[in-house]
Amino acid sequence: MSMGDEGDTRSGIGGFLRSLLAGIPWSERAEGEAELHLDPPPSGTLRVDNANGRTRITGEERRDILIRICKSARAETEDEARQLMEAIHVVPREDGAGHLDLEVEIPGRWNRRGRADLDIHVPRELRVQVSTANGRLCLAGLRGAVRARSSNGSIRVNDIIGDVEIQTSNAKVHTQCTCGKLVARSSNGNIELVEHRGSVDAATSNGTICCELENMGNEGVVLVTSNGRIRLDLPEDAEGDVDVRVDNGLIRNSRELPQASQRSGRLKGTLGRGGCPIRLRASNGTISIR
Repeated sequence: MSMGDEGDTRSGIGGFLRSLLAGIPWSERAEGEAELHLDPPPSGTLRVDNANGRTRITGEERRDILIRICKSARAETEDEARQLMEAIHVVPREDGAGHLDLEVEIPGRWNRRGRADLDIHVPRELRVQVSTANGRLCLAGLRGAVRARSSNGSIRVNDIIGDVEIQTSNAKVHTQCTCGKLVARSSNGNIELVEHRGSVDAATSNGTICCELENMGNEGVVLVTSNGRIRLDLPEDAEGDVDVRVDNGLIRNSRELPQASQRSGRLKGTLGRGGCPIRLRASNGTISIR
């Protein structure tokens, strides 16, 4: 085949694909970027609501809030896609308590055709609350309390000093290098907690829970799953009252529990001098303590 024939073939294929896409609704796409600079809220609390798109929030040594917005939209024509993209905005509002709310606004009748990915850089000390209906959430580098909720999207949290509350319906939860009280919930997804210092309360309906602790908080550890395994890695000097129950599965324990009792899917004992609760529950799956 000559170079000319090859070029004609590629052109023909491209034209054929374009003709197919032309008959598909929402086939045209438009993209755009925007940037906002804001003062931090007087109350020290930032709340973000992004219904459709990824959201990343990073704590830094800075005094302002920087928001980078990557907007995209689909429509039946190029003009409609561009108009929709240009109509997507991040609207800041400060309430009477001094909290700063950031909301992504997409025209109602097109809310399934437009999205906004947010990259937000904030002062480390801010308390952050973020929610999304469809999109991943990533938070890192913060030194205040964090609350993250997603209906359909994974949540990743890294390098946080402060209490953390996470909830997602259909996705994975992953945290690393966190310190404080950690609460994690997932309806259908795995929960992975790595290098945590503090108390833990984690539960999922369908998924595994892996928890690695460097230090234990006074409120102890509670891990619960309906369908999946649990693995708990404790620090060498951990002390607590162990209570493990599994309905259909095995219990594997590699820690010394003097005078422990184990029978019919139940293990109870004292680790060290005891004290804080260590409670693990699984309906269907293996539970391991290491």
